[in-house]
Amino acid sequence: MATAAVTDDIEEGARKAPALIRYLAEGEYVTRRYVSQGAEMNTGEYADYECVVRDGMPIRDHFTLDVHGFALGRHRSAVADFHDKPTVDALYLDEVEELVTRLCGAARTAAQGWMIRTSADLTERAKQKVQGYQHSGGIQPPAGEAHVDYNEVTGRRAAARVYADRFPDGPGYKRYICFSLWRTFSPGPQDWPLAVCDGRTVRDEETASNTLFVVDEFPVGDALTAPVEGEDQMIAATIFRHRDRHRWWYFSNMAADDVLLFKFQDSDHSVTWRCPHTAFHDTSLPDAKTRSSIEVRCIAFFE
Repeated sequence: MATAAVTDDIEEGARKAPALIRYLAEGEYVTRRYVSQGAEMNTGEYADYECVVRDGMPIRDHFTLDVHGFALGRHRSAVADFHDKPTVDALYLDEVEELVTRLCGAARTAAQGWMIRTSADLTERAKQKVQGYQHSGGIQPPAGEAHVDYNEVTGRRAAARVYADRFPDGPGYKRYICFSLWRTFSPGPQDWPLAVCDGRTVRDEETASNTLFVVDEFPVGDALTAPVEGEDQMIAATIFRHRDRHRWWYFSNMAADDVLLFKFQDSDHSVTWRCPHTAFHDTSLPDAKTRSSIEVRCIAFFE
């Protein structure tokens, strides 16, 4: 869908922040994402492109999930400290399931993993050796490139697996949506806020799959891209090459009661069904502060 087709007067009047958005460079690469404690890295070649990110906060109620692929809501959490892992595990996931079910109109929602992300220096944390690192419930840096966390195979399999595990006596589902629910819990303005891309402005032709490898230590040299049997069936994200038609948004000065819900994958492709996203360095507002945020992956089911 061309950018002109999504032009809207209320959107054209939005304040614009300059940004560098990192995309997969043109060319053919082995694209993988390696994650370990406090650090993440991609193979392939990436490049930063000058873009504008529009500020959607003054028109926050304009955005809808099925039109844009994202929406901003409000929610007061009972969790006072998101660094308190037992409390997050005990309270927050239930909150997310109830909230997402209400926001999207699903029959039920299953929350999966959560992650804290911060723009603070994680160098020392990344140096700590771990055994059996699990990519959930930890602290990672902000996302570094335009991506969607699932490709279609990953999303479809995740939905089937999660529904069977969580709702074995359910009647089955006719539609699923893989989501992220994202909120900051640091004061605004944040130095590295999250930007989301209007899903109507992306197409399959600029995409590639980025296979996920969760590791205790990063491989080096040729081992980073050496062939792995069955890689095309492994968990993978979708990454994007730059196109001028991509239309980026963010919500400045988000508070702890603001929640950003955006799609990884919607099985209904008659509506906007995915939302690329990434962090960007916001230089447009003074006195920006270190960002701390929490995100929860979840899948909503329509029965």
